[in-house]
Amino acid sequence: MNFDIIVLGSGPGGYVAAIRASQLGFKVAVIEKENLGGICLNWGCIPTKALLKSAQVFEYINHASDYGITIGQPKAEFDKMISRSRGVADGMSKGVNFLMKKNKITVIEGFGRLVRGKKVVVTDTSGKKTEYSAEHIILATGGRAKQLPNLPIDGKKIIGYREAMTLAEQPKKMIVVGAGAIGVEFAYFYKSIGTEVTIVEFMEQGLLPREDADISKELSKIYKKAGFNILANSTVESVDIRGKQCKVTIKNRKDNTTQVLECDVVLSAAGVSPNVEDIGLEALGIELDRGMIKVDEYYRTNVPGIYAIGDVIPTQALAHVASAEGITCVEKIAGHHPEPIDYGNIASCTYCWPEVSSVGMTEAQAKEAGYELKIGKFPFSASGKASASGSKDGFVKLIFDAKYGELLGGHMIGANVTEMVAELVVAKKLESTGMEIIKSIHPHPTMSEAIMEAAAAAYDEVIHL
Repeated sequence: MNFDIIVLGSGPGGYVAAIRASQLGFKVAVIEKENLGGICLNWGCIPTKALLKSAQVFEYINHASDYGITIGQPKAEFDKMISRSRGVADGMSKGVNFLMKKNKITVIEGFGRLVRGKKVVVTDTSGKKTEYSAEHIILATGGRAKQLPNLPIDGKKIIGYREAMTLAEQPKKMIVVGAGAIGVEFAYFYKSIGTEVTIVEFMEQGLLPREDADISKELSKIYKKAGFNILANSTVESVDIRGKQCKVTIKNRKDNTTQVLECDVVLSAAGVSPNVEDIGLEALGIELDRGMIKVDEYYRTNVPGIYAIGDVIPTQALAHVASAEGITCVEKIAGHHPEPIDYGNIASCTYCWPEVSSVGMTEAQAKEAGYELKIGKFPFSASGKASASGSKDGFVKLIFDAKYGELLGGHMIGANVTEMVAELVVAKKLESTGMEIIKSIHPHPTMSEAIMEAAAAAYDEVIHL
């Protein structure tokens, strides 16, 4: 069967690319080996947020007396939290199926592999092979949990993010290896419902090491106060799973000392590996860049008619990035003139509590780039809305070029800051200056006032500090 465009993978990159292609008049097929929506909808973005919401509600109830409310002793029912999360994911996957039908996109179930002549051979669950062809083929096969040499995932005692969302029972003790977004979010969920959690991070900066140093420091302070055991600048040397509990040998990289900790389960959260194996790249001679597919600014590979988007290319492994790449890719195929994506203006969000969000350069990156800076910080402890809502932890930090006033970066930690960061994305897109943000009157009382106040602090005009 022949199509105009075949998309290999139905995650937030693949299904969005397919829908946009259909809107532009192409005959489109999507090949998916598992569930529509890919990792994001089924095992990542969506179900994890459902779990985190359960944890947040549980914490609210435990602190109900802070709001003048008396209730009985709450109980976290782990199995029901897991069940709700899976139900939310299932609903979202069905929603993508509806969108496929609405946009008249053919969904082909099975594992797709490229062959010469702009063709894809699909193997279904019975082993039957069917060949499809298209003028344009978009690779959107996504990623999977990265395997560390000393942490072979067995799905029982050493687990990845999938198993962390479907455990049969809540562990009493857990060691999380990796303090990026995935690790920090799962650590928050399990600690909130009563699991004793230790976080091990290779980088010296500790929690969320890719964020601005002030953000990492603040989150570490909050987590330590909440009872997390944080071991930064450390590595897991080995895990002994022969007994009832895991015995984890952890080495401090600074002084080379080791310690052995016991736990029920080890969660490997050390990042994502691209799914580039066994999809026919070698047969077509498609070039790789450090294990990822090499593309140009419109996602064309070195082989005409073959494109790649999302976690398989060396850009930020984020759902919203993959979606934007998919749209840009098919609009270029359609003969439009889309603007290449500005990867310096991509928001990063971590949905622990307090939340973390950022866009643009960190303070260290801006200094390294040679900018003279104006930096403003505004703590939520000085925010009326934050005080009223009982969420005073955290701050907004804005970084401006002192010469022209351009917003270089924004970094936030606090309640609902993942909903606030889009303002800074738009501001950067429009090349807004610090003074323009200050003079954009923000509503009161809101958490977002802190953005205006942080800008004012950078220019020594802050009112509420």
